[in-house]
Amino acid sequence: MSASTADAFDTRAFRCTLGAFATGVAIVAAEGEDGTLVGMTMSSFNAVSLDPPLVLFSVARNALSLPALKAARAYGISVLARNQQELSGRFARAQGEKWAGVALLRGAGGAPLIAEAAAHLECVPHAIHDGGDHEIFIARVLAHRCEPAADPLVFHAGRYRSLSAIAS
Repeated sequence: MSASTADAFDTRAFRCTLGAFATGVAIVAAEGEDGTLVGMTMSSFNAVSLDPPLVLFSVARNALSLPALKAARAYGISVLARNQQELSGRFARAQGEKWAGVALLRGAGGAPLIAEAAAHLECVPHAIHDGGDHEIFIARVLAHRCEPAADPLVFHAGRYRSLSAIAS
């Protein structure tokens, strides 16, 4: 079941294994020093601490927006609703007109937030750590809000999924 050497480690199979863990989908966004907005789709988003309120997300070292995210004064994290699948795909691409026609809100420190998302977190940088081929960002949450009735966008096994309510 496990690889005994690095040579035997199958990265493709590892990705498949990780894909068995269903995740929500979020867009992490910031404003660069030059005023340019950057944003990227994340499934590597997680709670870290309640006191102080901390969350984390990870960014590939080769991501074009990494320098802007590292220099950002604030982050806006928008947890996407089921009807925002198109935005997830758009912000997952490395380039393009990600922000064209996107209704924005501004959070703490001017952080961009996607309107009508299931939840928003307004954050400031707390720490950045080495994470192999990624950098792990830990952000302190200054403000947050959610729409409890929103159906979240879920990603599992390489596809978008939806949750169904269990009748009690």
